[in-house]
Amino acid sequence: MPTIDYSTKIPNNVNLAEDRTLQRALEQWQPNYLSWWNDMGPDGSQGFDVYLRTAISVDPQGWAQFDYVKMPEYRWGIFLNPAEKDRKIHFGDHKGEDAWQDVPGEHRANLRRIIVTQGDTEPASVEQQRHLGLTAPSLYDLRNLFQVNVEEGRHLWAMVYLLHKYFGRDGREEGEALLERRSGQQDNPRILQAFNEPTPDWLSFFMFTYFTDRDGKFQLCALAESAFDPLARTTRFMLTEEAHHMFVGESGVSRVIQRTCQVMNELGTDDPAKLRAAGVIDLPTLQRYLNFHFSVTIDLFGADQSSNAATFYSSGLKGRFEEGKRGDDHRLHDQGYRILQVQGDRLVEQEVPMLNALNEVLRDDYITDSVGGVSRWNKVIEKAGIGFRLSTPHKAFHRSIGSLAGVKVSPDGRVVSQQEWNARVAEWLPTESDRAFVASLMGRVVEPGKYANWIAPPMVGINRQPIDFEYVRFN
Repeated sequence: MPTIDYSTKIPNNVNLAEDRTLQRALEQWQPNYLSWWNDMGPDGSQGFDVYLRTAISVDPQGWAQFDYVKMPEYRWGIFLNPAEKDRKIHFGDHKGEDAWQDVPGEHRANLRRIIVTQGDTEPASVEQQRHLGLTAPSLYDLRNLFQVNVEEGRHLWAMVYLLHKYFGRDGREEGEALLERRSGQQDNPRILQAFNEPTPDWLSFFMFTYFTDRDGKFQLCALAESAFDPLARTTRFMLTEEAHHMFVGESGVSRVIQRTCQVMNELGTDDPAKLRAAGVIDLPTLQRYLNFHFSVTIDLFGADQSSNAATFYSSGLKGRFEEGKRGDDHRLHDQGYRILQVQGDRLVEQEVPMLNALNEVLRDDYITDSVGGVSRWNKVIEKAGIGFRLSTPHKAFHRSIGSLAGVKVSPDGRVVSQQEWNARVAEWLPTESDRAFVASLMGRVVEPGKYANWIAPPMVGINRQPIDFEYVRFN
């Protein structure tokens, strides 16, 4: 499996030295990236030695090495999966043709839009998380945050490489714009709304990395099917790193639940007020955070009916999740799919052409995958002998995009009146007092082996290290 050349200014496995024009362009972009990182990367972290994982090959079985690195010295670069010999397009109207090694002129604008939108999410999440290091519940968690951050930065590099290599001046301008937008900024925000939401506390971070990074997994899987081979190869390697981000979220929430259940049993109570007084996050509050992050994330898949989604598929730009495992004709011209509509005071299913419903197909695949992790969280509660169960809300709950936008639907899927919504929304979504309480727990713990009161230690450390390992050294 190809190794990565770390002897060059920009580490890569794409023979960058053979394209001097591209190399110069990316070397001009690099200082701007480092300036963005220093301005918007993890707050106050520039001098720390962090036990980070760095890719040394693109082999998923053994592609990383661990060592202490100062984050501004992390070797961000450009890594693509190896090319598949004689790869064919396997869906859409070009099915059976050779995969594209360059951008067809008629698909140039759409491909650029797809790459820019994906690229914009990467620095956005770093910006959203930039202050979290100041309230880390342990060195283990601080290190995981920093690992997520540097990998999101590398994913930005992956998209910028594609823009520079294949889109000329337009691509270079888009690459600069990716460093100019800011998460949550009113005048120049990030493209997708979920990436303008604040991530003010570690419970939000764990929910974000579980739910929103899982959206990243599904979008990257769909792009990994692309007829544009460099995009497919790029996103396949990105998926290797994305798995760790979702692990951070799933295990983080699981540890919060474990600690809460422990205190519930110690005190013999499920009273949220008593549990909060004991310094842990009660399960109903966890459910409200789950409802919020799940609903915001499923909006990222777009409108339930989309002519753009149909165009992207038919053109071969973006496939479905696990396209190769599906038993249909992979063209979908005569296929239908059922989506939800509102009729009066109830939700009804309506069959529409599948090509126009591909956002909904991807959303439903995502929901199935998300439910799996929630069931694993419930096993922690069940093992503690507690009757409470977490659940994902109905997919029509708290939606802002598509035919369900603004419709008042309860977490169990009932269309409700504005009056009932107003009366019960504090049961369903985090309140200001919920957020203030969670924020009050966020005190920094950086002594090796120590963990904040509201979260349990992990079962195992990173790279087989002990959980009291010095994952971050403060110099």
